[in-house]
Amino acid sequence: MDPIEFYKQQVNMTDWLKAIGASNTEAMQAEDYEKRERLKVLNEVIGLPFDKPTQFSAQDIADNTPEFARFIVEHGHELCAVRAIPYDASHQKLRMRGHIITKALEWYMGQHLDPALYRVDFVPHPSTHIWSTIFVVNSLGVCGEITKGSHEQLTQGLYTEHAPITFVRSWEENEWRLSEEVEGLSLYLDEVLAFLRVTDAAKQAELKRELEAEFAGEYVVGYFETVQSEEWGTWFIDYNRLLGKRYENFLATIPGQSTTGLMGQIGNKGKAIGKVRIVPFDMVERTTLAAGEVLVCDMTTPQYVPLMQQAVAIVTDRGGILAHAAIVARELGKPCIVGTKTATTFLHDGDLVEVDANSGVVKILEKAK
Repeated sequence: MDPIEFYKQQVNMTDWLKAIGASNTEAMQAEDYEKRERLKVLNEVIGLPFDKPTQFSAQDIADNTPEFARFIVEHGHELCAVRAIPYDASHQKLRMRGHIITKALEWYMGQHLDPALYRVDFVPHPSTHIWSTIFVVNSLGVCGEITKGSHEQLTQGLYTEHAPITFVRSWEENEWRLSEEVEGLSLYLDEVLAFLRVTDAAKQAELKRELEAEFAGEYVVGYFETVQSEEWGTWFIDYNRLLGKRYENFLATIPGQSTTGLMGQIGNKGKAIGKVRIVPFDMVERTTLAAGEVLVCDMTTPQYVPLMQQAVAIVTDRGGILAHAAIVARELGKPCIVGTKTATTFLHDGDLVEVDANSGVVKILEKAK
């Protein structure tokens, strides 16, 4: 399957963690399932805007209660993302986006779920996206990526035209550094960050009590995703405390120019030396890496997980610093450089390279013969 077609399936973070046998999969799954409940608390306490869903029990839908029937009549023509969320986090969440509610309902009914086990969220879905962001706030500052268009380009590492723009703001410098200067972008990032500023001590205490929220000075700490649309302005669509902890000591760097090798974004820090093995998507399941080889590919999918586990380091053409693949590399403890644009053409099978994921540079030590 072509990677673009594959990513239309919207593979979630839990699927990646299950694939590597991560010990924290269940906790991460539970955190993901209840993200909009946490966003709801932030909305109620500090006014943070979010994609507030209309919620029904699966039993309400099965019984076609008057309230649900009225919802379909009044809103059935609207775009949505639908989430079937289990009451028990050991069951799988199902999701689909980008269709009107009546079509989404047809999809949901086709899943034949036990109504006793699920609630269903109908999440409003913008028809257009202006900007989407993915970022972390921690004790060092704020860093992440922003792109024009939909946010799955960031979470899935999938983009076909323009690479995401990296942004970094340390608390010490207190100004944005961008990998690409775009008029008005710093002001927009100021607007996004301002939603997470809590100056009222009583409200900070309430969020600590209700969400076990943590703060860097006046700012809520964690992993966040946002989208901006013409219809509704900026919405937060994710707040993950556990991913935030995974990145509590992380602050991205802005890629510079390298005269000694290939430059990319740091997905996970570290350094390794090994021989290049370029693995196209259609060769993944027929490939095994030898000891000491560096996995080089366009972008990774869960099918690449066995190779990611075998590799001494990972280098990709596409992807992002907080995309699912980079998070998995961090879980595996593998040096990872993403977004090089040309790794699969610049490098060749058998090249001996140094992958310096502390500086984001891949250096050829010896070309393959």
